[in-house]
This record gives sequence, C-alpha cells and structure tokens, in this order.
Amino acid sequence: MTVHKLCLHYGPLIGHIGDEAFHDFPTPQALTGKGVETHLRELGFGYRAKYIAETARIVSEDRSEGWLETLTNPDNPTWSLTGTASAVEPPTYKYAQEQLLILSGVGPKVADCVCLMGLGWAEAVPIDTHVWQIAQRDYNFGKVKTKTFSKAMYDSVGDHFREIWGQHAGWAQSVLFTANLKSFSEQASGKTEAIDVKVVVEEVKKDTTTNEPSLRPRKRRQIAVVETINASVETARPARKRRARC
Repeated sequence: MTVHKLCLHYGPLIGHIGDEAFHDFPTPQALTGKGVETHLRELGFGYRAKYIAETARIVSEDRSEGWLETLTNPDNPTWSLTGTASAVEPPTYKYAQEQLLILSGVGPKVADCVCLMGLGWAEAVPIDTHVWQIAQRDYNFGKVKTKTFSKAMYDSVGDHFREIWGQHAGWAQSVLFTANLKSFSEQASGKTEAIDVKVVVEEVKKDTTTNEPSLRPRKRRQIAVVETINASVETARPARKRRARC
C-alpha cells in the first residue's frame, strides 16, 4: 500500500513488534527536499509524487507552523489545537475546504476527504460519479448525465445531502457508497437454506437395581429428539479489488 510505503520511508520509527518495524505518518517537513519526488515515483506513487512533494513544501515553508491544525472542527471533541497552532477565528467547514483547494493537486473531492476523515468536519461530502448516481437514483437529484462536475454541481450535490442528513452527511454518504459497491453487496447477500436435522435416539430400558434392599428397580428412558434448523449458507467468493476513494 502506498500509505505504508510513505510511512516506512519517511515516517519516524514508533517501535517494533517482533522483527517488524512500525513507523508513524511523516510530517510535511520530512517530504521536502531534493529527490523526494523522484523517490516517490520509484515507490509507485506515479503522478501523485509531484503533488505530494509540492504540497509538503507549501505546508512546511509557506504556511505557519501548525497551520493545518487550525482548520480542524472546533466542535468535534476528538480534535483540539496543539500549542503550535493558533486560529484567529474558529474555522468553518467551507473555509477549511477553500484553504485545502489552494494546495497543489487538491480538488474538491480530495479536500472533502481530508475535511471529513482528517479534520473532523462530518458534514463534508466527497462526491464522485458513484455518489452522483446514488443522488440521482435514490434521492431525486435531477437527471443530468455527466462524468465531469463543475464546482457548482459538486457543491449542489453536497448541499442536497446536507439538507437530508445535516451535520453527519459525510458519514451517511460513506455508508451509501460502501453499500453501493458490487463486491460489498455480493458479500452481504448470502443464500439461506432450510436444513432438517433429525437426531433419533432409541429408547433404552435399563435395570438400575442395586444391592441395597431399600431401593426399588427403576427404568431409565432416553427421549428421541427431532429438530429442524434454518441455516444461512454463504458461498465463498473470490476477493475483488476495491477502488480507492481519494
């Protein structure tokens, strides 16, 4: 995985479990300098190598220390500013998105992925062709067929979902996106079959008389059991490659 390669080659060492080393995610400063872009291409990052290197340079050299953290959602209890970050005014989701769009290679979808999964803005809705189809098919959002979006179209789809789900629209969209994946729907639909399981135990008569005169002979019986079970049988399917979201 590309993220693993990024951590392995540029992230600080956290520790070892057995012989395996674990690294933290690299800082922007670690991804600056000569040779980073070329090395990232060698690691398989392709066209993204240029954007990663340039964005890391912008964040580390052209922005104040802790700048990215000033874009976090102040109302999200899991996020808080560190001592190196100081926001003049509390940011909004739209402000955070606009600031991210300034960075090299960052479009609306990537910006919203960062807002949703990295900065605590649960109302950020990453939109791609799959989400566009869901909006049209299931949520009565127009009937325009297109494979590309203008910024106005992109924002209108996000606003439509925010009207439905409010401050949690981003995570609601993530559930819809996952449920719409063919591989997920195939795994979720298992065949259910009724299986009759019959256990027949013959009646056994056994004399349990003891040598003690005070005890009378007894007969012990075992009861026959007949059980019907409805079982869900799922056929194993080969794993499918999943398409990366962002």
